[in-house]
Amino acid sequence: MDHFERVEKLKERANVSYEEAKQALEACGWDMLDAMIYLEKLGKARVSASFSSEPGKEDEQKFEKQEQPKETFGELLCRFGRWCAKWIDRGNRNSFVIEKGKKEVLRVPVTLLIVLVIFTFWIIVPLMVAGMFFDMRYHFCGPDVKSVDINHAMDAAADAAESLKNDFTEQK
Repeated sequence: MDHFERVEKLKERANVSYEEAKQALEACGWDMLDAMIYLEKLGKARVSASFSSEPGKEDEQKFEKQEQPKETFGELLCRFGRWCAKWIDRGNRNSFVIEKGKKEVLRVPVTLLIVLVIFTFWIIVPLMVAGMFFDMRYHFCGPDVKSVDINHAMDAAADAAESLKNDFTEQK
């Protein structure tokens, strides 16, 4: 490989100008690997490549591609299953509590509540709304319940239902 071809290859691989590539090769005795290292030390070349300083091997040089291995469908399914199991476990550790006054009426795992809401939405939601008018209060509790915003929202809804009930009974 003549000097011109070496300069062109280095220019292409190191993403530098023709003059910079030629200067680096001249400074390193026309050795491609040393020239690449020289350019990297100067902060001009920022590529990940493999080079060989053996004569005749320059044509075989290839960039190292860092590809992430493709996941198979089975691996994706296993990962999804682990994700579901994690959330089901978290739902089983935490509870949805129904209280009347200061007395606990019912405590169910959050997982069961989600399943009931998904499959019997038209029954559960109206019952919960009607329960608020009969002084029922709802809240979540458990080791993973860190945000109390949802409990405040449920208390506000219960207070609104109680206020509405009081306004209705006062009008009669």
